[in-house]
Amino acid sequence: MGWITIDRSIKTTLKEQIITQLRTNILAGDLRAGEALPSTRQLALELQVSRNVLLEAYEQLTAEGYLEGRTGTGTFVAQGATLALYEPPAAPSAPQGNDGRSPTDVVSFRSGIPALDRFPRRRWAQLAQEIFTYTPDRNFGYDAPEGRPELRSAIAKYVFRVRGVRCRPDQVVVTSGTTQAISLTAKLCAGPGEPFILEDPITNDIQTILASHGARLVPLPVDESGIDTAELARRSLRGSVYVTPSHQYPLGSILPIQRRVQLIEYARRTGSYIVEDDYDSEFRYEGDPIPSLQGLDPNVVIYLGTFSKILSPALRIGYMILPDPLIERCRRLKWFSDLHTPSLEQLILARFVEDGHLERHIRNMKKLYKRKRDFIRERLKHCFGESVVIRGDSTGLHLIADFPGVTFTEPLIERILEAGVSVQPVSVHAHDRTAHGSSLIIGFGHLGEPDMALGVERLNTVLSGRLFRGSPSSQREKAGITAPSL
Repeated sequence: MGWITIDRSIKTTLKEQIITQLRTNILAGDLRAGEALPSTRQLALELQVSRNVLLEAYEQLTAEGYLEGRTGTGTFVAQGATLALYEPPAAPSAPQGNDGRSPTDVVSFRSGIPALDRFPRRRWAQLAQEIFTYTPDRNFGYDAPEGRPELRSAIAKYVFRVRGVRCRPDQVVVTSGTTQAISLTAKLCAGPGEPFILEDPITNDIQTILASHGARLVPLPVDESGIDTAELARRSLRGSVYVTPSHQYPLGSILPIQRRVQLIEYARRTGSYIVEDDYDSEFRYEGDPIPSLQGLDPNVVIYLGTFSKILSPALRIGYMILPDPLIERCRRLKWFSDLHTPSLEQLILARFVEDGHLERHIRNMKKLYKRKRDFIRERLKHCFGESVVIRGDSTGLHLIADFPGVTFTEPLIERILEAGVSVQPVSVHAHDRTAHGSSLIIGFGHLGEPDMALGVERLNTVLSGRLFRGSPSSQREKAGITAPSL
């Protein structure tokens, strides 16, 4: 059987190599139904492998149905194991960026990623060891969909203390991240075809999730003061409203009290709910954090929070705080979704919050992120001067860099990526994709100063036209640069 080859230089075991090649040849029809295979003794001699390896390979393929043994006559290819047009799977290749550039060579200004190197590993590991060692056996079993009571109690006290959220622990539902919370919200607030009002622009992920549940999206424009609440009355709108009032994503504006009052009055008047996504509000660099919208009227606001931006996206733990009429229904929906969020991680996080480690971590990270914010702002101004306008940088892990006269088309974004920088224009999150075309989202929370400096310099190389030097103006325009002064 010369078509079976053995490679002793790779990690795959000899048995797996033989099984994979026999399986592939049977599926492809190279070995036909009823065809006899060599005896294990004969094939072991040909391949220079142990006969036990062949015995185990034949047994496995017989169990899977590819082979059948006939007493006294040998082993044969079974009927019905050939698949027309079968193509064996290709070996996975290493991921590469554009032009063969490794992703590690690209400076990514992706937003929403915290400083992963500052995760409190030692403290977390200490608490994890204590939980795993001493927690009662029952905590290793199935749990309640709304989450561990220890964590729900810790969250209720924490959000009241730092965000002014008014709630009882039974109003808290622990989720597997914000994505699940948004999905549950869509099911609670809008049936198929029903309107869901949201900011424009707002992260494309939210739009996708809400639309996937059948909601009819109704965008309202955002200005320097957040969502334009006057449009609600002007257009006689009805429906739930999704807002990021303490740090609008992506533009970074803060919703003033006048518009918050208008939102509350709208919800009371129409019987609708306001969904408050409290996006990275803990990290405010000028003054104190903005109080939550929920604190004005807990009866009409669904409050969403997450630990992904504070600690790590890998935790996959978020939470919802619900008005009383929605609690039981949300618990049922959560049960249908994933039964419950992993319990032991909840217990660790509850201890982390209760013992004060979370708030100490936030204070430390706020200082770090402020330094990073100041550095990236200084680098942008150093490279671009008056050609860049920086907005939305008072809070959070990103800012907006606006380049008047530049349109960040797909070809230009590709050219920037080829230069080793990954950026996202605001326009990808806008209902009207022609709006905000001159603005980039610059995330900085996860980057060190050398990477930020390198990324800005590479961006400057593209936007200053160095990669276009000697090219005709038509090529510059095709790439999206409409301002020769940059």
